[in-house]
Amino acid sequence: MGFLYVLLGGFALIALVNAQDQSGFISIDCGISEDFSYKDETTNIYYTSDAQYIDTGVNMNISPEYNSTTLQQQYANVRSFPQGIKNCYTLRPAQGKDNKYLIRALFMYGNYDALDKVPEFYLYLGVNLWDSVALNNASDVVMKEIIHTPSTNYIYVCLVNSGFGVPFISALELRPLNNSIYKTQSGSLGLFARYDMGSTIDQTIRYGNDVYDRIWSPYNFAKWDSISTKFSNDSFSDNNYKPPSIVMETAVRPSNASGSVDFYWSPADSNSQFYVYMHFAEVEKLQVNQTREFNVSVNGELWYGPLVPDYLSITTVYSQSPLSGSEISFSIYKTAKSTLPPIINALEIYMVKQLLQSPTNQEDGMFQSVFAFFDAIMKIKSLYGLTKNWQGDPCAPRISLWDGLNCSYSGFSSPQIISLNLSSSGLTGEIAPSISNLTSLEDLDLSNNSLTGQLPEFLAEMPFLKTLNLTGNNFSGSIPSLLVEKSKNVAVLVESNGYNEPRDTNEDVQAYGPNKGKGVLVHYAYDELRNITRNFERVIGKGGFGTVYHGYLKNGTQVAVKMLLPSAHASKQFQTEVELLMTVRHKNLVSFIGYCDEGPNMGLVCEYMANGNLQELLSGKLSWKQRLQVAIDAAQGLDYLHSGCRPPIIHRDVKTSNILLSENLQAKMADFGFSRIFPAEDATHVSTRVVGTPGYLDPEYYQTQQLNEKSDVYSFGIVLLELITGQAAIVRSNVNTHIVQWVSPMLEGGDIQNIVDPRLEGDFHLNSVWKTTEIAMACVDPASIQRPTMSCVVTELKECLAMGITGRTHGKIKEENEDSIEMNVMGPSAR
Repeated sequence: MGFLYVLLGGFALIALVNAQDQSGFISIDCGISEDFSYKDETTNIYYTSDAQYIDTGVNMNISPEYNSTTLQQQYANVRSFPQGIKNCYTLRPAQGKDNKYLIRALFMYGNYDALDKVPEFYLYLGVNLWDSVALNNASDVVMKEIIHTPSTNYIYVCLVNSGFGVPFISALELRPLNNSIYKTQSGSLGLFARYDMGSTIDQTIRYGNDVYDRIWSPYNFAKWDSISTKFSNDSFSDNNYKPPSIVMETAVRPSNASGSVDFYWSPADSNSQFYVYMHFAEVEKLQVNQTREFNVSVNGELWYGPLVPDYLSITTVYSQSPLSGSEISFSIYKTAKSTLPPIINALEIYMVKQLLQSPTNQEDGMFQSVFAFFDAIMKIKSLYGLTKNWQGDPCAPRISLWDGLNCSYSGFSSPQIISLNLSSSGLTGEIAPSISNLTSLEDLDLSNNSLTGQLPEFLAEMPFLKTLNLTGNNFSGSIPSLLVEKSKNVAVLVESNGYNEPRDTNEDVQAYGPNKGKGVLVHYAYDELRNITRNFERVIGKGGFGTVYHGYLKNGTQVAVKMLLPSAHASKQFQTEVELLMTVRHKNLVSFIGYCDEGPNMGLVCEYMANGNLQELLSGKLSWKQRLQVAIDAAQGLDYLHSGCRPPIIHRDVKTSNILLSENLQAKMADFGFSRIFPAEDATHVSTRVVGTPGYLDPEYYQTQQLNEKSDVYSFGIVLLELITGQAAIVRSNVNTHIVQWVSPMLEGGDIQNIVDPRLEGDFHLNSVWKTTEIAMACVDPASIQRPTMSCVVTELKECLAMGITGRTHGKIKEENEDSIEMNVMGPSAR
């Protein structure tokens, strides 16, 4: 059952918290004005505004019908977060990292938004899910509490939108603890139950009775008797756990003198782990002929004993290793020589929270600490006056990356920050020197701003940089020779307007061909492509345009080399794709590295996508979560073309074979040969000949030859239906059927089960599938004006993904002779 530890009275260390001065307390009333603070009349705890801990959200008051003179002041107002998926409080406890803290978040909806709809959302501690927040009604109060030892000097508490309403918070509290208590083999401790056994006042106990400000709830049972004796607060001999004297003054014993004190709980997950802490103290002055001695068993096996509680001296019994199982049952029973029944004064139960996801790499790019990254990014934010929601960890959770950032992931290892996109962000002045500290970057996009001055040489010294987009600015002077040299292996995009032409003896890096007069880009001779592809040895794709080969650059980087079949039409496609790829950079668009244009030999060198295209991958097995993430990635790429580019760009050939996937299944749009730039931002459409792929082609565009961005939306809707069903755009059977016609009758009959790809084997969140299908059907509406924008599609798909990331934590409790009851926050039941 695990080795037991017993902490006896008389060996207390000095507590980190002083009951008089609240040393180390952080007590935040969320939603009060910035200049307001107060002392709570009930607890005497000093509360301050949350303005210094967060810079997003809005302050709101609960509805008057839920406010009353008896309601604690912290619940009268909330901070609500209608904007952004993730919003984070930053706590910096005075004791710093590697110390133990109790962190508590409190929530009461109170119909503050007049919608009378209780939201549900996620609570994160740093990059890890702490718990889901679900309230039963507007007056319900939910408390989430965790004991945690941070590895950094700051702690992020984040509210994350799950798609079921706007997140909010009423209060946030942090309390230092003694590092010698609440130890675990691994993980943090989420509060499961904390009981004042035998309480006679039916009130919760907290600070200043409890120096750690733990909240103790009264707990009694019909088959138990309560015993209590009043002592002064300093009568008890204390221990490091310091349970309050007022809690220890009461205890329970079985009504039947020969009986036992029994309680149990049934975890929702039998693999869940629990730590149990029992506090004992004798509160009766025993006669000479009286003895109280008892054992404690768990699931029928001796856990500790025999124990003789000392008079007015606290003994805490706890285990070094956690408990688990489908049911965890405790019994406290007297020994054969005991004349008195057993007692227990207080009980604490915690569930282990394994916070496995590492924060963003603390050795970022092998050269710098995470502090250096934050310092650099905050200096950039301050220098340029950026109004971005950059809070919490930049890379986690994955549904809420910092705006403009992209990260790489590998299991539970620390994410790497690999991309920074500040395109069209209104930047002025010179390129910030702080950017040189972002040494792990692979892609840096500063295009379409008003940056001036000379290009700094440190851009050429960033070790992992693969693409650098500086177009659309007002730089002056010559392009540094180091940057010219860098362009041999990096796509460097710089407009030549205002520059002296770069001088270099290597013709392969001079402005050339389609790129003439537009900047520095890698041009490859045909013989170089032969070397890169080992004489075009390995084919990784074929199409009407030509063949795609696998290759390696001199530095070992894998690439895909697309060689076009010689024709007038292919030449035009080549020109279109090169010019477009030069000007767009996004984490969900395939990166352009270089090109070859030697007579009939036309080739594009692009980043290598290890998992091929989505059409091929769908024939295997992708989980529902993976499918949604692929859909979000592709949608973000299209949204960038439609909304992030000026003028907008329409892809015109969106299909599963043009969505490529990297080694970690990040999806990127590819093949821009048919793409079309809108002539003006206020144009509703452009008339053009119809191009595209049967099955994906927008019927309205086909009939009218009038193209707009909603044509891409239609095609993306078909891709979504393929992800949901596993069927092709044209469903092959006795009579070939378009996928929309195949899905529609079953959808009208509510038959979602037969729509979903059977290869998922039922492993999906039903509401998530329904919502995704509704999005897909909205995208393929026959009338383009009725279709959503790609921006809306991205937002809706992220909500679908949030539905399936984690379910609400449930557990079951049982009372004797009663059925099981399912609850969000629950504790043990008496027998």
